[in-house]
Amino acid sequence: MPPHIALLVNPRSGRRRAAVTAVRLKDALREAGAHVHVYGGDSASDSRRLARLAAADRPDALVVVGGDGLVHQALQGVVGTGVPLAVVPTGTGNDVARAFGLPCGSARDVAAAILRGRTRGADTVRLSLADGTRRHYLSVLACGFDARVNERVNSFRFGIGRAGYVLGLLAELRSLRPLDYEIDVDGHVISEPGMLVAVGNTSSYGGGMRVCAGARPDDGLLDVVFVRECSRNRFLRLFPRVFDGSHVDLDEVVVARGRSVTVRADAGAAYADGERMGEPPLVCEVAPISVEMLELTS
Repeated sequence: MPPHIALLVNPRSGRRRAAVTAVRLKDALREAGAHVHVYGGDSASDSRRLARLAAADRPDALVVVGGDGLVHQALQGVVGTGVPLAVVPTGTGNDVARAFGLPCGSARDVAAAILRGRTRGADTVRLSLADGTRRHYLSVLACGFDARVNERVNSFRFGIGRAGYVLGLLAELRSLRPLDYEIDVDGHVISEPGMLVAVGNTSSYGGGMRVCAGARPDDGLLDVVFVRECSRNRFLRLFPRVFDGSHVDLDEVVVARGRSVTVRADAGAAYADGERMGEPPLVCEVAPISVEMLELTS
């Protein structure tokens, strides 16, 4: 039987670049002998529904053509099923694809990598929200200043990658204030005012900003980065170090690792994989090797 590949697409992603990429990839896969079923979601909830529908059909791979938000919706369909997940990035941040290897070459090269079927097991994070909702995420959960930046960036008319995150950061600095946090990492509690907390399965968000610089998606642990209360000027000086991960060495930054992390804060919403999750309290638990990621690098 020919291989069965499901393509999940957000046609509007990357100023409609995803639609063009998906068509080229579909044609290349079919030329290589694959049976291809294309799913195009009109919204986040629709994409999540289609991902579950596609996974239930047991394809040889579910290939996401879009950004981190669409990967997040696809993850809800494949986690724990054994259906491999591949990411062809056409979004703004593309941090999930960066963590697992950005594909290169022509559509035929990417199609060949998909059909080669080489996978690696990866952890996901099981997120429990205050209203009882449960989700999984792959990259980083942000709560605090960085979540507010994410919210502002999502309101921009056009996505411009890391530059958009920097613009959002500068805009949010005007209302910068600490929050009262209580963070429980495997029973060790951090309770003090702070600027932000990130809980990472992979290292980056915001288009390559290495907030959880040491995080690995297959070690069975979550990396927690907490920035203590500091002045606006000090925060403005230290935040750029997130681009190379050197911020983790600063006195204002607390780094911890654990299997279960509970975050409580007096305000604000949390974002994961670039998607709005809801307000604290929330619980993050590692789900070891719960998804198979298809390797698209040569």
